[in-house]
Amino acid sequence: MSKIVAAGHICVDITPVFPSHHKYRNLGDLLEPGKLIHMDGADVHTGGSVANTGLALKLLGNDVQLLGKIGDDAFGSMVQNILSSYDAGGLIVDRTGKTSYSVVLAIPGIDRVFLHDPGANDTFVSSDIPDSVFDGTALFHFGYPPLMKKMIEQDGEELVKLFRRAKEHGAATSLDFAAIDPNSPAGNVDWMTILRRLLPYVDFFVPSFEELCFMADRRQYERLTRMGGDMTENLDLNTEALSLAEQVLSLGCRVVLIKCGVAGMVYKTADKACFEKAGLQLDTAVWADRTGTQPCFKAEFVRSGTGAGDTSIAAFLTGALMGKDPADCAALAAAEGACCVTAYDALSGLRPLSELETRIRAGWKTM
Repeated sequence: MSKIVAAGHICVDITPVFPSHHKYRNLGDLLEPGKLIHMDGADVHTGGSVANTGLALKLLGNDVQLLGKIGDDAFGSMVQNILSSYDAGGLIVDRTGKTSYSVVLAIPGIDRVFLHDPGANDTFVSSDIPDSVFDGTALFHFGYPPLMKKMIEQDGEELVKLFRRAKEHGAATSLDFAAIDPNSPAGNVDWMTILRRLLPYVDFFVPSFEELCFMADRRQYERLTRMGGDMTENLDLNTEALSLAEQVLSLGCRVVLIKCGVAGMVYKTADKACFEKAGLQLDTAVWADRTGTQPCFKAEFVRSGTGAGDTSIAAFLTGALMGKDPADCAALAAAEGACCVTAYDALSGLRPLSELETRIRAGWKTM
């Protein structure tokens, strides 16, 4: 079993449960001053890349070490207790900081809204991870640098330093992003400069379309934002998404998987020489020079999209480590995402890859 390190952002996710019998057209129909809304409880669980992708990787049968940063407070104790129930630890406790939290508004009929406090994630730096962590590590996965202040300062110096260290120790590397608030410090960062410095040390780059569009094509991002609604709803994977994949692949990473919401996914891989130079333990005859799209599979029902992208990544990376080809990995990723949305949290809907393969072979319908 290969060792995986899942590091980066971690938080507590608090998801108020809205009554399912009513759907809303926009936030204005719901959030009116002085209005009382009857709720059906709240779902409280760990969130962020470390908890979502990391625990999903573990539940899919991998040997996983988690590395996230929390505060010495009530939310921090909650995170530790939840992770211990999965027999997982590895948290860094910042005695002077506070634990990050998100309030997730998963409103029926409307895309999710996040109210987020980054907390101790803002003080995370490369030196928080000792060199010994990389010993025997086959894959190093890092998630959500836009929500980690120190990691993106000075053109991403700490982020580049961390990924360079991982590659120097012989680990394959994987990088995920998070939605960027244009009004936050991350919204004013020169992301293309960071990507140019960082992606030569990244093997698997797995952002969402919205995240990547914000970083690589701000004009298109602003145009799509002005149109309102979900910018991926009418997205053409073979033009709009693929052009972004080609753009970032040229910056030096080996595999790009772009999560495109309801439109599905697009993937593109580098040439054989690039794979061989990186020393990846992948069959270049299978992985080099591949391009493809993957539609979403139909979910039995939808409760929340929380963690769907993260668990999709876990399925994709697990498939790659098992020796599957990019198309099969993308199919597993889309299938796991369809299972994830049937629960309010990221992990309750997770299914074994063997079960997903059986459903796909049986003709699981796509959207």
